[in-house]
Amino acid sequence: MDNNNNQQQMGVYQQSGYVQQPMGGYQQPMGGYQQPMGGYQQVNIMMNQQSGYSEKDWITTLLLCLFAGPLGIHRFYVGKTGSGVLWLLTLGCFGIGYIIDLIQIACGNFTDASGKFIKNQK
Repeated sequence: MDNNNNQQQMGVYQQSGYVQQPMGGYQQPMGGYQQPMGGYQQVNIMMNQQSGYSEKDWITTLLLCLFAGPLGIHRFYVGKTGSGVLWLLTLGCFGIGYIIDLIQIACGNFTDASGKFIKNQK
């Protein structure tokens, strides 16, 4: 009991595995640090499910853009409704957006509404 009183007077306290030193520093907890159980693996699985390619068909998107691109039909098909309306009202952003979309689709850099790439799956 005298030992606890002496430690408290000196500013040293021991509490659940941590020892506070008089200068305010802490020592590593007894037993060290452990990796959380299954934490990192679950995050990686979720990341893999979110990444990848769209389920929308590449050739359908390309043909819609090629033949009805100024009307924005390809954007409605992939779920980009807001920009589809913009394309419809401005005839594919005055033709410039239509050409950019056509090149992006052909190169495989066009994404759907969830951000997944629309690629040729062959």
